Formats: sequence, C-alpha cells, structure tokens
Amino acid sequence: MSEAIAQGSGVYTALANRLHPRQLVPALLLPGLGILVFLLLWQLAANSIETSLGQFPGPAEVWEQAQNLAEEHQRERRRETAFDERQQQRNERLLEKNPDAEIKWRGYTGKPTFLDQVVTSLKTVAAGFLLANLVAIPLGILCGLSSGVYRAINPLIQVFKPVSPLAWLPLVTMVVSASYTAQDPMFDKAFLNSAITVALCCLWPTLINTTVGVAGIDRDLVNVSRVMSLAPLVHVRKIVLPAAMPMIFTGLRLSLATGWMVLIAAEMLSQNPGLGKFVWDEFQNGSSSSLGRIMVAVVAIGLIGFALDKLMLSLQARVNWDKQAVLR
Repeated sequence: MSEAIAQGSGVYTALANRLHPRQLVPALLLPGLGILVFLLLWQLAANSIETSLGQFPGPAEVWEQAQNLAEEHQRERRRETAFDERQQQRNERLLEKNPDAEIKWRGYTGKPTFLDQVVTSLKTVAAGFLLANLVAIPLGILCGLSSGVYRAINPLIQVFKPVSPLAWLPLVTMVVSASYTAQDPMFDKAFLNSAITVALCCLWPTLINTTVGVAGIDRDLVNVSRVMSLAPLVHVRKIVLPAAMPMIFTGLRLSLATGWMVLIAAEMLSQNPGLGKFVWDEFQNGSSSSLGRIMVAVVAIGLIGFALDKLMLSLQARVNWDKQAVLR
C-alpha cells in the first residue's frame, strides 16, 4: 500500500509541476479537497450506521476488501495456470504412449473473480452500445434529413422511449431462448440477453440527439451543398456529420452512461454473469465482509462509468472538426 501511495504522490507532483500556479487550484487542489471532504463524510456516516451484517464499511474497510478481491483474482489465476499445466503434462504422456491418441483440452471452470466480472460487464455493454448505435445513428440522420420519415417514426419513438429496458428483459430472454438454438453457439445466451437489453436502452438518446443535431444544421451549409450539387452520401459525410457531431456525441455519452447503469440492474435481475451478479451474490451471501465487497463494486461501477465518459470525450476531441471547441 505504501508503494501505491508513493506512486500516486509522484503522479500528483508531476502534474503539479506541469501546471501554472494559477491552474493548480482549480485543476488539482479543489478536486482533491472535494474528495477528501467526501471521504470524511463517508467515514462519519459509516460510524453511525449499524446493519444486520455489522457496521457499514468506511473507506479503510472498502480499500481492504479491494485488496482482498485482487488477491483472490491472483490466486484464481494461479489455479488456472496449474490446471492448464496438468492438462499439458497429461496430454504429453498420452502422446508418448500413443502418438495417435486423441487429445482433449478442457477450459478452466473455476469461479469467476471480481475482475472477471468487470471484464464480462464491459464486453456486454460494449456489444449492446455498438448494436444500438448501428441503428440509432443512421436512423437519426435519416429522420433529421427527412421530415416525412421523422413524422412516421416519431410516434414509435415516443411510445417505446419511456419503457424501462428491464421490462423488455423477460421478452428478450424468451425470444433469444426460442430463436437462438445453435448446437455450437458463438455467443452465450446470457450474454445476448444482457447485450440486447442494453441496446434497447442505448438506442433512444443517440437517436433523438442525432435527429435534433441533423435537423438543426445551419441552413447556409445546406445551401452550399445544394449549390455544389453534392451527392446525398457526400452531403452526409461532408456537411451533415461534421455539423451534427456535437449533438451525436451528446447522445452517445448519454446512451453509454445509461446503458452501463441499466446493465448492472439487468445482471442482478437475470443473474447473468457480470458486476450485477457479483453484487447480488454478495448480498445473498450475508457475510461480515459482504457490505465492504458490495461497496467495492459500487465504487468500481462509478469509476468505470467515469472512465467510459472520458473515453467518449477523447474520441469526440479526435473526430470533431472544431479542435478549439471546449468539451465538458
């Protein structure tokens, strides 16, 4: 822990040396002060809350459980390595006795660790987010360019937009179970159920913001495109997309944040692998360490959501035509 603190202090010092003194307060000191106040309030509140599983965990207990989860992950990886080595040795002995022997290789089936659940949830939200935007962005562009298409589709948008994705989950589960019957499936059914549920959640913010962004393009740009007799696809690529990019990315950021939030609830409800299932399993476990481990998951969910939003901001800064625009 002392090494981690030393490394964090080094990074903090390096950033401070880069910044002008006038930038130091808003960039580092104020966020640091806010985090410190939050941790103090958290600890004070934890000291006064007594639950059926014991005292509510404070920051120190949560940090301890985070270290325990990391150690569990390392132990599980060592078991997996030992399992693979035993299989390798067994197969080598079989081949020594009979070069034509049939070799079997089984995957490791140990319990997924906390980090494994994090990776599973990230893969699921990425698949659902991509699936949703393959539909939402082209359809939003079409609605923004054509008032007739917008009038035809808008009633459907307004009807289905308020529906909670969790209400779709039972229907999605039944449809996938009935239609996805491959003998050797490429994707697990639990993965498809969660990914499609996320896609239904991510669809609407991107679709609506893309429509608004395309419909609100400066008319001078549209007139220039008409004067130059640009082909429809060239018009979309050269005029529509650059002008509507801020609104499109606003929709993408809203979609990703909402999809990440809904995914955890969907995993808890359907008991599909991921962070949601980890939280539910710990809640059902009811041990003295369960609250601390749940709080580790809560903090991880928030930090991952923050990182995903920053990732979208970085991507927007790369593709945005106005490199001087202030992105928040």
